[in-house]
Amino acid sequence: MRKLTLWQKMCRCESPQHYADKDGKLKAVLGKREMIAMGIGTVIGAGVFTMPGIVAAEYAGPAVVISFILAALIAGLAALAYAELASAMPFAGSIYSWANVIFGEFIGWLAGWAILAEYLIALALVSSAWSSYFQGYLTGFGFELPQFFQAAFNINNGTGFDLFGALAILLVGYLACRGLKNIARIENWLVIGKILVIILFILVGLTAVQVNNWVPFVPQHQPGTHFGGMTGILAGATQIFFAYIGFDTIAANSAEVKNPQKTMPQAIIGTLIIATALFVGVAAVLTGMFPYEKFLNNAEPAAWALRESGHLFTANLLSVVALVGMFSGLVALLIGGSRLIYSFGRDGLMPRQFARMDQKGLPKTAVIMITIIAIILGAVFPIGMLANLVSAGTLLAFIVAGLAVLRLRKRQDIVHNGFKMPWFPILPIMTVLASFILLCSLNMAAIWLMIAWLVVGMLVYFFYGSQHD
Repeated sequence: MRKLTLWQKMCRCESPQHYADKDGKLKAVLGKREMIAMGIGTVIGAGVFTMPGIVAAEYAGPAVVISFILAALIAGLAALAYAELASAMPFAGSIYSWANVIFGEFIGWLAGWAILAEYLIALALVSSAWSSYFQGYLTGFGFELPQFFQAAFNINNGTGFDLFGALAILLVGYLACRGLKNIARIENWLVIGKILVIILFILVGLTAVQVNNWVPFVPQHQPGTHFGGMTGILAGATQIFFAYIGFDTIAANSAEVKNPQKTMPQAIIGTLIIATALFVGVAAVLTGMFPYEKFLNNAEPAAWALRESGHLFTANLLSVVALVGMFSGLVALLIGGSRLIYSFGRDGLMPRQFARMDQKGLPKTAVIMITIIAIILGAVFPIGMLANLVSAGTLLAFIVAGLAVLRLRKRQDIVHNGFKMPWFPILPIMTVLASFILLCSLNMAAIWLMIAWLVVGMLVYFFYGSQHD
């Protein structure tokens, strides 16, 4: 067999049938309910009770409701692109595998490398936040960890290892190794509990709503600021947009889904609709309970509003739900991230051991690897400064997804009888443009972080991946 040049390897488009055969070793055990639970687990976290109040106070007032709907419409463009790609190419690895088939190995690798940053950093950040919430909860019972084990390394306050954050990731990794069906069942119950408490907040909060708090619904714009008017609504939507970007965790598990041509679009779009309804419901009730100015610099606006309204039990319940919400997010992120690492190993761009299956058809090595990396990042290193890399990496993946849909329709070798983006090619082009505009709106630190991360990815590709694929 003739050896390919580096350029030929970079431009080589993988055969869809090759991925279908390779991923056939994964067991298809997930249905629509499990996939929606996985999506909701990622999208709806503790932020559902904090973000509406913060964005209302800093940007949009009661019109934060419009900001949530607008952000959902923008995220919906990318969701539709993901739905079409996942329906046509139900492979593990989501955007990495799709781009590999459509654009070639190098573009696929960069897209996958960008989304890998989302998984690793999000896992570390969520585990750190979960640990902080859990420790705060235990403090109420008089229990406190030694200072060294309270957070990641910080020479100024004497911390060195986030014990509870590490244990949370370790537990999720253990559950993931027990079988996808089992952990999906746990995720279902976690998400159901979370949704029920959100609905409880909405119903209880409605009893304290005063309509005059919604007037004016759109506050007047304050010159020289991002508050009020259409400026505030748009600024709020930009902040909120990143709350909706968890649906990649659904797509990453495409190869383990029953009837993916129907299930994947339904799960991705269903997640977005349910999440939007919950976000809008919380935002509307919260801004109706108290004037939005009360939520400025308030770390827990929803719990505060309930306590001030005399609903102490429900307020305390929100703290528990925040823990449940973040834990369900860890589950979805770790499963999705492990399937991405599996797909890298499947193609030889990372060690092939990462694609090794156990007797249950699980890529256990990939699960163990992402568990170890997430513990190191979250429990040892203070990586809060890298949070913006999550947004930049995701937007880059959205741009690639929009472009991939444009190319997909021209491919004759891909059987595509499932979901298709409406209004082609207008919506795919809008996906690319909207994602690019949002990417450019990020601060320069995020842009430079993404460039640095991509450079590292190129080095990994040129010195390892291209030599072993």
